Amino acid sequence: MPLRNKIRLHPRPDPASSQSRSTPPGTDSPWGAARLALTAFFAVDGFLFAAWVVRIPDVRSQVSASHSALGLALLCLSIGAVLTMPLVGRLCLRYGSRPVTVGSLALLSLAVPLPAHAHSVAALGGVLLLFGAGYGGANVAMNSAAVDLVAQLRRPVMPSFHAGYSLGGLLGAGIGGLLAGSLSTAWALALGGLLGLAVTAAAGVVLLRSPAAPLIAPGRTGDGRSDDGTSASTSTKTASTAGRAAPHLRLLVLLLGLTAMCTAYGEGAIADWTTLHLTDDVHASPGTAAAGYAAYAFAMTSGRVGGTWLSIKLGQTRLMLLGGLTAAAGMLVAALAPVVPLAVCGFVLVGLGLANLFPLAIARAGAAGGPQGVALASTLGYGGMLIGPVVIGFLADAAGLPMALTTVAVAATAAALLPLAVGRR
Repeated sequence: MPLRNKIRLHPRPDPASSQSRSTPPGTDSPWGAARLALTAFFAVDGFLFAAWVVRIPDVRSQVSASHSALGLALLCLSIGAVLTMPLVGRLCLRYGSRPVTVGSLALLSLAVPLPAHAHSVAALGGVLLLFGAGYGGANVAMNSAAVDLVAQLRRPVMPSFHAGYSLGGLLGAGIGGLLAGSLSTAWALALGGLLGLAVTAAAGVVLLRSPAAPLIAPGRTGDGRSDDGTSASTSTKTASTAGRAAPHLRLLVLLLGLTAMCTAYGEGAIADWTTLHLTDDVHASPGTAAAGYAAYAFAMTSGRVGGTWLSIKLGQTRLMLLGGLTAAAGMLVAALAPVVPLAVCGFVLVGLGLANLFPLAIARAGAAGGPQGVALASTLGYGGMLIGPVVIGFLADAAGLPMALTTVAVAATAAALLPLAVGRR
């Protein structure tokens, strides 16, 4: 046989095509440099937000705001976040989610100290618009980068990133509370901003230098399999079929965004009303009420730490179903329990149940719709966090706080059932 025929029968592999089919270097370790760096971004995001939250009473006194005026100023933070999220989704598509993550966290770190220097409600609203832009942008960019890294690692590790956010929030609230009596608001927020810039610089270098994930088609996981587990060879689509599937994917993203919204509704309501319910309705002392909320927050953090293992053992859809139903049952117990220990146990169940719903909904929205899917789901989720406390407040005036809190159980049930519709599609 001529040599040229032998060469045709045994071609040398094309390095480019081989690399495109393989996992990029550095993805074999489940805790590689990119994952650690991105977890640090989530943690500092939670830390900075908590550092601001614990100083809200001081800032309110500084600007001499009434409750309604402060509410309007805080609404500016939400407006800045909601307006920024869709824009950041487009920036992630154009420039990549990792550089946008670094830029958004830098903006957030620079904006954190500004509320301490506002001396009117209007000025506070203006700086909170900037704060919200950094916070909203960081959340979309970080989650988009996390979706890419989940595909790269081929493991459902999204809950671990949100566990980093929860741990950062616990540290920010704890340290902020300890320093509240000895450190002024201006110094506390300035030091928080400097810490944010330091972490952004250090983790940003690592994240940007780490190998990026290969481009994964929407609706497909990092190992070449679709969301329902079928291989690429058995579910290859023509261009026309992919075009017809676009509305289908948008519907999936919308359903997942509604799941995030129902989950965030509960998170926002519990953050604002737990201690009041425990003190006024269950007659707990202020210290016990604070401990009850801390138990809820710790349960949520613990649930997210174990979220990856649970996702592998149970599957994401089943974990979301069980989590939502657990949160619903726990909320009914917490809202209607006549004694403090039982109510606290109910809040612990809520924390465990809600822990992985939001991160998994965002992860699946990113798999279906890319950065813009993350942006839509995050925007809906943030909207749920906004309307939750407001709806609870109006319902509490009409029917009492315990009955109002039972709407969290309804929302958690919806968050449990919506992923079933996504799974069928």
